[in-house]
Amino acid sequence: MDTKWLRNSFVYLIIMVAILAVFFTIFQQPGKEKTVPLTDLYQTVVNDAKNGNKDTVTIAGNKVVVKSPEGTRSAWIGDRTDVLQQLHDRGVQDNQVSIEFQAPSQWGNWLGLLGSFLPLIIFGGLLLFMMRQAQGTNNQALSFGKSRARMFLGNKPTVTFVDVAGVDEAKQELAEVVEFLKYPDKFAALGARIPRGVLLVGPPGTGKTLLSRAVAGEAGVPFFSISGSEFVEMFVGVGASRVRDLFDQAKRNSPCIVFVDEIDAVGRQRGAGLGGSHDEREQTLNQILVEMDGFDTNTNVIVIAATNRPDVLDPALLRPGRFDRQVVLDRPDIKGRRAILEVHAKGKPLDKTVSLDTLAKQTPGFSGADLSNLVNEAAILAARRNKKAIYMPEMEEAIDRVVAGPERKSRIISEKEKAITAYHEVGHALVARALPNCDPVHKLSIVARGMMGGYTRFLPVEDRYLWTKSQFEDNLGSLLGGHTAEEIIFGESTTGPSNDIERATHIARRMVTEYGMSAKIGPIALGHKEELVFLGREIGEQRNYSEATAQDIDSEVRRIVEHAHDVAREILTRNRDKLVRIAERLIKDETIEGQLFENLFNGDGIAPDIEETPEQPEQPAADTGIAASASEPEAAPQIKPDLPPRPQLGGAPA
Repeated sequence: MDTKWLRNSFVYLIIMVAILAVFFTIFQQPGKEKTVPLTDLYQTVVNDAKNGNKDTVTIAGNKVVVKSPEGTRSAWIGDRTDVLQQLHDRGVQDNQVSIEFQAPSQWGNWLGLLGSFLPLIIFGGLLLFMMRQAQGTNNQALSFGKSRARMFLGNKPTVTFVDVAGVDEAKQELAEVVEFLKYPDKFAALGARIPRGVLLVGPPGTGKTLLSRAVAGEAGVPFFSISGSEFVEMFVGVGASRVRDLFDQAKRNSPCIVFVDEIDAVGRQRGAGLGGSHDEREQTLNQILVEMDGFDTNTNVIVIAATNRPDVLDPALLRPGRFDRQVVLDRPDIKGRRAILEVHAKGKPLDKTVSLDTLAKQTPGFSGADLSNLVNEAAILAARRNKKAIYMPEMEEAIDRVVAGPERKSRIISEKEKAITAYHEVGHALVARALPNCDPVHKLSIVARGMMGGYTRFLPVEDRYLWTKSQFEDNLGSLLGGHTAEEIIFGESTTGPSNDIERATHIARRMVTEYGMSAKIGPIALGHKEELVFLGREIGEQRNYSEATAQDIDSEVRRIVEHAHDVAREILTRNRDKLVRIAERLIKDETIEGQLFENLFNGDGIAPDIEETPEQPEQPAADTGIAASASEPEAAPQIKPDLPPRPQLGGAPA
């Protein structure tokens, strides 16, 4: 960096000297001085002496300057003593002329010499400048092979383990990496070697990048951060060159940490490309493999990589010796969500009525990024309402905004559609209230949000990781409660329950083909999903069963869905009066909280208009996370890891 600065300064210095030389050459010389032959100069002094004028003769080195009434003239001489002798020989006395002697100016000689070479200097400077420009362009082209990793020094940590919450097991795993970097002798004495790499695996927003920065902050070592996509460029070989340059920088700053975010951009399984041409990505991956565990290795450099697609990574990248550890960062449980909310609530004025425990129970499936956005949205809402603190209503509203989107208050719907939506949502809630394996109702609303005309929120009693057949069946009944309520009250259904029916059918099919919950089909997995690593998505399902089995699957799916439909119809028919009573209240208030719903269900809240104070703590029956209009099995990632565990709000988009 310093050498480049010196080279550029030298070029600019030459240009500046040339400009100054031109300036002095043009402007420093007196405008009236005239250079004449030496004999003419003597004759001028003689003529002035005869006329009674006393000229001033200045002798400076090899130059003589005469100031006379006619002007200033100068001439060059060989020896300054000749001037006096020549004037005496021509009859000029000492009192007829003023003689001055000056020391010769070194600057004048140098400027004169510089003026002689000025054209050559200007030409050389321009040539050098053009060469430097051309060289800079070439360097820019060659700089494609340089690593673009950003380096953070470890002496000023910005993130530590204190700033990371909800991933205690992952923090414990990475705390050992910090100990390796801080106290390597402790492990070397026992023959343990430092891990070469740690792979952080987890859904988006679970804190993989934040955790890696916390490791660097705790260890107090340099931290190189780069994205996997920054390796590959349009030029062949650039990715491998950048990998080499990155690890060269890391070795010069060892011990240090190299963090590669989204490593699946370059670490996908080799041989999965289309066509037989050379794959630049594979060359980059090969260089990463060599740098991490090749002939020339450096145990003081730890590579931490993050990805949410570990299934597409090359097996050679995942083996011990390269990534010795795989740390899974899943979405936090209720305890983790509580800790994450505490971290993000620091520095924000929360009202005493805000219960972080209640918020943690209402947000199952939320990642750390979702919870951060939740608190931020609540702060924005409080500022918009000109409040000095964040209250529970803002937190509740923020949950709805994060999950479903902002309210669409400008949406104008007819009274009939409003009534249909209200009966639809109350149908979901009533069936869920009557079935033992459904979660307590937390909130009903017919205020449009996003693409939904209304929604029903449930509060799971606990975080679920396994689902039973009876839970599936009860949730299917709740899903179809909205469709059934429309049929009972209006004699026909609308397009609103389309999403509910789709989800119910999907759950029923998975019960039959994946979970072995059909007595007729038995515990057999039917249907093989085809995947291409290059595409990274399922592209189809292979039918590994006969047509007769396909008919049995269809009949079983129909039986399960129809049974749930019959259960919902029986419950709503038996509780038709409650359906009408609660729906009318929902049409009037547009939103019903969980406790008010319970009062209306029990017949306690009919006469007075009960207004809930959202600041009050939730009742125990309504104290757990947010679910869909029925808590569907997609909220259990352990059953199907590729299913998003974030709950979806059910409802009738009017």
